[in-house]
Amino acid sequence: MKGPRPLGIVIKLGTSSIIDATSHEPLIATLSLIVETAVRLRKDGHRVVIVSSGAIGVGLRRMDVENRPKHLAQLQALAAIGQCRLIGLWDSLFSHLRQPIAQILLTRNDIADRTQYLRAQNTFAELFDMGVIPIVNENDTLAVEEIRFGDNDTLSAITAAMIHADLLFLMTDVDCLYTKNPRQHPDAEPIEVVDDINALEADISTPGSALGTGGMSTKIVAARLATSAGVTTVITRSSTPDNLVQILAHIQATQGNSLLQKSSSFASIPAAAVPSASSMAPSLSGSTTLTKPPLHTRFLPWPEPVRDRSFWILHGLAPHGTVFVDQGAYQALVERAGLLPVGVVDVEGPFSENDAVRIVVVDRKPAASADGTTPAITTPSVVASGTEVGRALVKYSSTEIARIMGHRSRDIQGILGYVTSEYVAQREYISLFRRKDSRPASPSLRDKERDVAHHHQNHHQRVSPNQKAATVAVESPLHKVEGLALNSESSSRDEPSA
Repeated sequence: MKGPRPLGIVIKLGTSSIIDATSHEPLIATLSLIVETAVRLRKDGHRVVIVSSGAIGVGLRRMDVENRPKHLAQLQALAAIGQCRLIGLWDSLFSHLRQPIAQILLTRNDIADRTQYLRAQNTFAELFDMGVIPIVNENDTLAVEEIRFGDNDTLSAITAAMIHADLLFLMTDVDCLYTKNPRQHPDAEPIEVVDDINALEADISTPGSALGTGGMSTKIVAARLATSAGVTTVITRSSTPDNLVQILAHIQATQGNSLLQKSSSFASIPAAAVPSASSMAPSLSGSTTLTKPPLHTRFLPWPEPVRDRSFWILHGLAPHGTVFVDQGAYQALVERAGLLPVGVVDVEGPFSENDAVRIVVVDRKPAASADGTTPAITTPSVVASGTEVGRALVKYSSTEIARIMGHRSRDIQGILGYVTSEYVAQREYISLFRRKDSRPASPSLRDKERDVAHHHQNHHQRVSPNQKAATVAVESPLHKVEGLALNSESSSRDEPSA
C-alpha cells in the first residue's frame, strides 16, 4: 500500500530556542535533537527547511558582550560575527549524520524583486532535488529597517509560502496557545485547532526574549500569513523537537484529505541515503496506530490559498503609498476587473510607476443634485470605509494618478499628454485579501477526528468561526491581531530576528 506523499516542512527556531539567554551558549542538546528530527524527516522523503535565528546571540558569546546592543551598526556587526559560527555549528551537527546543508540569507529586498524571488524558489527546488536541508536566516548584516522582515516568524511564513510547503512549525517556549494565562487561571484551556484566526480568543502576550524581537503575537501574524498560502501552521514547544514526528503523524491521520493530497509545483524527492541515529523511531509512513499527540496548536490552512504572484504582491512587497478607491471600484476588483482611474478617490504617496501600493476602500462623498439640495444615489458599501482590501503594482506615479483620478480612461491622453495604460493597475498585478465570510469551517476534519477519538482523550479546546470573533472586514495576514486576550505567559523568552 502506498504511504503518505512527501511533504514540504519548515521548522522555525528562535534565538531563545537554541541559545541560552544568560550565558549565550548554544543549547547543544536541543540542537542535536533538532538535527536528528530533521534528518529523520528527510529520510522519510520530506522536503525540510530550517529557519534559524541566533546569529546575534552567538555573536554576543563570541565577543563576550553581556547585553544585546541598541545601535544598528553594532547589531549588524555581531550578526556578521555570529552567523558564520552559527552555520558552522549547524554544519558540524548535521555532518555527524552525513546530511548536507546549505545557507540562505534573505532580506525583504530579495523577496521584493520578482526575478530574485523566482530565483530563490528555483534554488530551493534544486537543493531539495539534491537532498540538502537549507538553513535560512535574515541577512541582518545588510538589512536595515526599511528592508527587514522584522522577525523570523514572518520570514518563516514567507519561506513556507515560497516553497509551497505543507507545514510550518513555529517552535517556542510554550506548548501551545491557551484561552487564558494558565499560570494565573487554573481553568485555562489549551487550544488544539484553530479554524479561523479571526475567531481566536487566546493568550498571545508572550513577549520576545532579551536576545530577540519576536513573541507570541508575531506567531499569530505568521500563522495568518502562512495559512492564507495554504500552509498548515503549528505552534509547539522547542525544547522537545522530537515531538514534531508525533505531531506530524497525528496531522497526517486527521487532516489527510486537505494536507496529503495538496498539489505542489515542487517535485517530491526520494529519501536521501542517510544513516539512522540510534534515537530514531521507525519511519512515519510505517505508523498505523493513532496516539494522543504532544500538546500543540494547529492553524488550518485556507481551502483556496493565495500563492505565487498573488502572494508575492500581497506579502513580498513593501507598499510605497496608498490608492483610495470607491465601493464600486472595489466591487469591480472583486469581479476580477482592473482598477480604472474613474474609481480612484484619492492618492497618498509619493510613489513611482510599478511600485506596490495599498488599496483602501472609502465612501465617495455624494455629489449634490442640480438644485444643490438632494444628494445623488451612491454605491452601497461593500466593506467598511477605510478598509485596506489588497495591494497592487501601479502603472502611474502618485503625481500622475492625482491628476487622472475620477476621470475616464479616454481622458488620460488629454490630461497627461500620453497614455501608459488605460488602468491605474492591471488586474494581473492586483491581489486582494480574503474577505472574512469566505473562510468556512472544516466539518470533514471534525468528522475524521471524531471517528478516531477513541484512540485518545480530547482535552483540547476547539475554536470555531461560530464563536464570538473579532470584527475584521478583510482577512489580511499582516493586519494587527484583534480581539485577543493579552495576558502574560512568559516574560523572559521567545523568538528573535537574528
